[in-house]
Amino acid sequence: MRYPIGFTMAQVKHRRKMEREGKSRFPTVLMLEPLYTCNLACIGCSVERHTGKLKDRMSLETCFKAVDDCGAPIVNLCGGEPTLYPELKELIEGLIARGKYIILCTNALKLDTKLYGIVPPHPQLFLMIHLDGMKKTHDYVCNKEGVFEHAVAMIEKGRELGYTIYINTTVFKETEISEVEELCQMVDRLKVKGILISPGYEYQSVERDIFLTRDQIHEKFQHIREFARKYKVSATPGFLEFAAGLKELPCAPWSTVNYTPMGWKAPCYLVGDKFTPDWETFWNKTNWEYWESRIDSRCQNCKMHSGFEHSAVEEALKTMRGTLQLTAWSLTG
Repeated sequence: MRYPIGFTMAQVKHRRKMEREGKSRFPTVLMLEPLYTCNLACIGCSVERHTGKLKDRMSLETCFKAVDDCGAPIVNLCGGEPTLYPELKELIEGLIARGKYIILCTNALKLDTKLYGIVPPHPQLFLMIHLDGMKKTHDYVCNKEGVFEHAVAMIEKGRELGYTIYINTTVFKETEISEVEELCQMVDRLKVKGILISPGYEYQSVERDIFLTRDQIHEKFQHIREFARKYKVSATPGFLEFAAGLKELPCAPWSTVNYTPMGWKAPCYLVGDKFTPDWETFWNKTNWEYWESRIDSRCQNCKMHSGFEHSAVEEALKTMRGTLQLTAWSLTG
């Protein structure tokens, strides 16, 4: 299966519960950023996400309140670099006790000292290790030599220790298509569960010239879509069609909500018009219809997985054929 059965069923149960309650909009993933401290300053990262002070991190109580208020079955721990969060063990334990599935997004530099041997493997804990290309490209994006080799070593060690591991790849202008396929092949060699491939697009808060225009996204993902079926690519076929420019989808910014040291970020992880301290105000006062429409200039080139995968799944589930195709995709890989 593309994802473990428990992970998939948690999403199915949540969706059915929301449907029974008559809700058309509901979060399925919480991107929780307990800190804005990082040990890298990647060139594709917005400044606030790697310049935060450790003393300004969120408390465990604040993290758990955000998780409980949101109700999403999946918590994506990011930042900043979450392995630098001093209370990481207690945070993960508390999330597991709440029945949440945890995706720990990490650059892997501190896994051997901050996670391995401290937080044991668990069926509800997934490690999502960033590899934005092979060695030359990844180290360039990370703005530091040796990050790629260390990450691969941590993947190998994590697999030996029994952790569930995925790779997360952002495709930039510098990324060759052959390099993306090489990463897919490496997934098989390293025996990790899969690879999530998403386009890096031009948006307002990051100004480095490494991002893709809409046409460049389409061109690269048309090639990626051609070979994706041969590998453990975690994005659904519907999303890959969208990224390749073969179909249009509405954005679902409410499906993946973002809580940060500054509060709930509206409307989404990348576009931050404002930050709200409480859930009710964030959820009820955000103009979701406006952001779904993609008429805002910052949304024009966006093809981010976090905004559109939910819509791709919703579209597939509208027909029996789409449901069967999605089921077959889920069971393979």
